[in-house]
Amino acid sequence: MRFLKRYMHDIHIAVESILSNKLRSILTALGIIFGVAAVISMMAIGNGAQQEILEQIKMVGVNNIIITPVLPQNEDEESSSESTSAADAAKKKKFSRGLTIADAEAIREMISSVKKLSPEISFNSFVVQNGIREQAKVIGVSREFFELYELPLSQGFVFDEHQEENGLAVCVIGANIRSRFFNQVDPVGQYIKFGDVWLKVIGVLERSNITVTGHQQTGVNVINDNVYIPAKTMLMRFKNRALVNQKSTGTSMRRGRMMVSSVSTSETSKNYHQLDKIVVQVTETEQLAPTVEVLSRMMLRRHSEVKDFEITVPELLLKQQQRTKEIFNIVLGAIAGISLLVGGIGIMNIMFASVMERIKEIGTRMAIGAKKKDIIVQFLAEAVLISVSGGLIGVILGVVASWLITKIADILTIVSFISVVVSFIVSATIGIIFGYSPAKRASERDPIESLRYE
Repeated sequence: MRFLKRYMHDIHIAVESILSNKLRSILTALGIIFGVAAVISMMAIGNGAQQEILEQIKMVGVNNIIITPVLPQNEDEESSSESTSAADAAKKKKFSRGLTIADAEAIREMISSVKKLSPEISFNSFVVQNGIREQAKVIGVSREFFELYELPLSQGFVFDEHQEENGLAVCVIGANIRSRFFNQVDPVGQYIKFGDVWLKVIGVLERSNITVTGHQQTGVNVINDNVYIPAKTMLMRFKNRALVNQKSTGTSMRRGRMMVSSVSTSETSKNYHQLDKIVVQVTETEQLAPTVEVLSRMMLRRHSEVKDFEITVPELLLKQQQRTKEIFNIVLGAIAGISLLVGGIGIMNIMFASVMERIKEIGTRMAIGAKKKDIIVQFLAEAVLISVSGGLIGVILGVVASWLITKIADILTIVSFISVVVSFIVSATIGIIFGYSPAKRASERDPIESLRYE
């Protein structure tokens, strides 16, 4: 107790010194305050970015491969190219049916590593229900689509094999569609009109809070605003570019009572692909590369060696982005860490100046019985108290700054407990490291010379 009481007296003197020089203490702590706040806010931005990428990886699905159509070049541009060889010209004249539902079925049957598969066709129009009309998107998919992207339902069911194979007018709607049109009633069993077709609602997707910006090319959809129907329902009742192109060339006959959306001849001549996308999921991650190679050869053969499609692995693209952001976060953290280092140097400088100002005080304390350890504890306590209090204020400022960034800039930030603890420990450690040298120098002064100092 005597030992503790002795050093508590030294700490009490340190506190009195800080309070008697409030402005100097605040200015000394500023470096630590802004350093800690910068570290916390930067790490929060980094954590938010990584969380978004992880959610996007989940949205594009694990082990997914995306096959998308490539539109042909302008014929004028092709004719103006003088470097085109005769072989290339002959190759360009080869006919390709484009990306079709037959391609999807062939991939499912012929490639053993395929676990799930879903074609996709999108169509923009208006949703009408009970006098309310709003623009929306309908997407034709298979029932495996919801498993590919791990999309749970809040109500109802996805379409079954019978509904899918026969192209029945059923749909699964996103959460925003439900809130706009069925806010007061149970949507399951109700009907909505999309284009010229009435669709029966059989399921509602759970709301997704993922913010998707600029990742549509990797297979991410804004699921809350979409209406999902069987792919064959889309081809039979809304849009079938392959059929329209066949009609325009007069090479096909009508099959049953198919309803084709009003797509202009100029549009269909540019885009002859029946599908907008084919999503393929393999069983194991190790099968991604060999499956892509087999898919590429198979699709070239089916498309008469015409490269009018593109195969991408979105998970790899997003992981590359994640690695890039991790490096960027390390750089930001290092810059913020420099602020803490500068704050520590500021503490050391101020403490050295404080020692020079209080030489007589040091001499008086040592003359009346204070030991070197008492002087070290006193000045070290001042440095640590300044850095710790600065660290606490910096933590609060960092959390508030992260919240403001989310509210004002609409950037996702996640303040982690680890970043708060690490920042606080670093600020306290800086106080000890940079406060020890001035404290030790103060304790080594000769009491007699200190009393004579002017």
